Amino acid sequence: MMATLMTERKRSALTRGRLPKYTPYVVAGSAIVVAAALMALIGFNAFGWAVLSAVLFAAGNVASSAVVEGRRRATDKLATSLVVGAFLVALLPLVSVIWTVLVNGVPGLLTPGFLGTSMKGVTGAVDNASVAGHTQVLGGVYHALLGSVLITFWATLISVPVGLLTSIYLVEYSADNKFSKVITFLVDVMTGIPSIVAGLFAAAFFGLIMGPGTKTGFVAALALSVLMIPVVVRSSEEMLKIVPNELREAAYALGVRKWRTILKVVIPTAISGIASGVTLAIARVIGETAPLLVTAGFATQINSNVFAGWMASLPTFIYTQIMTPTSPSNPDPSAQRAWAAALLLILLVMLLNLGARLVARLFAPKTGR
Repeated sequence: MMATLMTERKRSALTRGRLPKYTPYVVAGSAIVVAAALMALIGFNAFGWAVLSAVLFAAGNVASSAVVEGRRRATDKLATSLVVGAFLVALLPLVSVIWTVLVNGVPGLLTPGFLGTSMKGVTGAVDNASVAGHTQVLGGVYHALLGSVLITFWATLISVPVGLLTSIYLVEYSADNKFSKVITFLVDVMTGIPSIVAGLFAAAFFGLIMGPGTKTGFVAALALSVLMIPVVVRSSEEMLKIVPNELREAAYALGVRKWRTILKVVIPTAISGIASGVTLAIARVIGETAPLLVTAGFATQINSNVFAGWMASLPTFIYTQIMTPTSPSNPDPSAQRAWAAALLLILLVMLLNLGARLVARLFAPKTGR
């Protein structure tokens, strides 16, 4: 008898009783009811109710586990609650932003002609008439969408060769010399440059060549390329570093020159990572606003020539529609267009990120026996 009692006392926390599987649901229901009662006393608020319910649920879950299952499992549930809570806190702003943009942007995005027309001829009188007559909002985002595509294309055309060649030099030719360390330091500095500084640099550079106040799509592309180059260099450098040296040595053993080894062996092996890095760099700059305001300006009509004239873009279109409505007395049409353009911009960034994953999968080296 005594031996049995001693065994029970020495029983490990790992072998103690377990709570029923439905316990978390009971605790969650109780926490919701208690939180609602408390919030009713101090003034009901949905956000406060949700937060209080989560806190009460975590406390009740940990307390019940401590009583029945022991301190070990209670500590594990406390850590789990903290991790899940931190995840939800981090997820809440993202969900809130996406939901807000969806609710406000879908009506404008689905307006007929929004994606196929520009703001040419849309005045305050037009917006006033649409509000007074309860008709659809006129004016679209085509000129801004075209401008964003062209500016980003030229920025990519500048950034990819420069960034890729720089990364090839750092990995294949530099041998960790002083010059490569200087380049690496400058790339790190460029990574942290504020976007407005890049815009001012491009505006000042072209101002010296073509005169002050020069604003074109190409100037904006140069400003964005300053932001893109460090991202391309870093991503390409890391991808080139993970290419096995055995592949290079095998090519050298066959008498292949170094430049041809890089072109035919190293780059094809790392192409998936390089392509996805370039796509992410594009997604990083396509939503920049500050450099475009000082380098490309904003326009209300279509301009497909990046070398002449002001050029609209999605970020500047959103900015101008919110800050300077077409009709100050009736800003709702401008706000609708701005929300729709914001939703379109988010969709473009999402597609670019998905495209990066798809490119990485398509160009990944095929392995097999």
